[in-house]
Amino acid sequence: MAKSGFAKDRLRSFVERVERLEEERKALSDDIREVYAEAKGEGFDVKIMRQVVRLRKLDKADFQEQEAVLDLYLSALGMR
Repeated sequence: MAKSGFAKDRLRSFVERVERLEEERKALSDDIREVYAEAKGEGFDVKIMRQVVRLRKLDKADFQEQEAVLDLYLSALGMR
């Protein structure tokens, strides 16, 4: 019986932690959306900003590889 109560308490603890983190993630998503809206209001291209943010997350080798492949594809299509 004590073991069952412990498992129930641990489960409740995990679920509550996940719920709190989900709330925090939503708040952060709202904050990010506001920053993009502010940037758009000042004339920045939000789609390009999102690409820049994604690319900045890559390490140097991955970035260079993506850049090379993109350049190859664009050249093959006569866009460079």
